[in-house]
Amino acid sequence: MKKEEKGEMIEQIKELIKKSPSMFLVDYRGVNVADINKIRSDFRKEGVTYKVFKNTLFKKALEQSGGFEKFNPQLIGMIGIAFTGENFVSAAKVIKKYFDEKQKLSFKGCYIDSAYYGADQLNTIASMPTKDEIMAGIVGSIAAPASGIVGAINAVIRDLVSVIDEVGKKKAA
Repeated sequence: MKKEEKGEMIEQIKELIKKSPSMFLVDYRGVNVADINKIRSDFRKEGVTYKVFKNTLFKKALEQSGGFEKFNPQLIGMIGIAFTGENFVSAAKVIKKYFDEKQKLSFKGCYIDSAYYGADQLNTIASMPTKDEIMAGIVGSIAAPASGIVGAINAVIRDLVSVIDEVGKKKAA
């Protein structure tokens, strides 16, 4: 690769780093092509961009971006990087699912909003609720009292109709 191409690649990597609130490092050694394609597809469904770069280029991009020093010792071997959007939990879930099934695609560490989490934190991150799950819980919490109020109003109306009906029957008799 020529020096110009390397510079362009580093700029592309820096742009991905800048756009992503979190990055997950994985070691993809031993993962076959069919499984890598499945993993990429699963990541895409979750809005995650999975890339593989030369470690030296990725390291330079990290150094130029600043703040990712804990990744440096892990950039050895066959490293893939998952760049996430707001929903970082989905990337952790995809990585954990595949690792649990195949014992491959081992998690090396991640940065989430500039905080570093080591390889031992995957289970914790993957067990967190996703943004969609949190939103559904909030909507459910808001809707529950509203449906209770509607039920109470309907009960009052039902009782009122029943009383009016009884009064009408007594007057008719």
